Amino acid sequence: MRLSQNIVVAIIVGMAAAGFAFWKQAGAEESSRNLPVASEQADAVFAGGCFWCVEADFDKLDGVFETISGYTGGTLNNPSYEDVSHKKTGHYEAVRVIYDPQVVSYDELLDYYWRHVDPTDAGGQFCDRGDSYRTAIFVDTDEEREAAQQSKAMLDALGTLPGAVVTPVLERQTFWPAEDYHQNYYEKKPLRYSYYRAACGRDNRIKDVWENTPPQS
Repeated sequence: MRLSQNIVVAIIVGMAAAGFAFWKQAGAEESSRNLPVASEQADAVFAGGCFWCVEADFDKLDGVFETISGYTGGTLNNPSYEDVSHKKTGHYEAVRVIYDPQVVSYDELLDYYWRHVDPTDAGGQFCDRGDSYRTAIFVDTDEEREAAQQSKAMLDALGTLPGAVVTPVLERQTFWPAEDYHQNYYEKKPLRYSYYRAACGRDNRIKDVWENTPPQS
């Protein structure tokens, strides 16, 4: 009987230790997403519909160190996906892009962003409808605001898009990282992600929107 009790105790202690290690690791990962960027880095925040897709697109760009899916622009502290998608908190699904400004400039990030969204759609993006899926550029400095507004004005002036650019340039607010299962979803669940992206029509619509517009830079 004593041996059995010892085994049970060992199992409980082992499970507790494993749980603590997992919690500690998850907490460290969560904290790291909120840390300021290193001195040689910069960051920017963009909303472009489903953050899985925005994250996957920016990860392909040279000079990008890391992308983090999250929520911003709303009224609730530390919102969950359920809050943002069903409770009208005002948040956007967004992505924090951490990059090397010696490799890729903010102006280049802007041009890349525009060409991976439909900036003429005020009701969401592609198959995803609703406020949380709208496009937006969140700026942190006067220089970013001027660059974003100028870039937007240049697109409108070209007159080659299928409508006016409705993407707002907004003051940057607290960025809340999304749940772990959303981070790098395209790598964790590649088949599900690929099916979702194709079924949503994202790439076909982007091709149609941008086929007559030359790059800005």
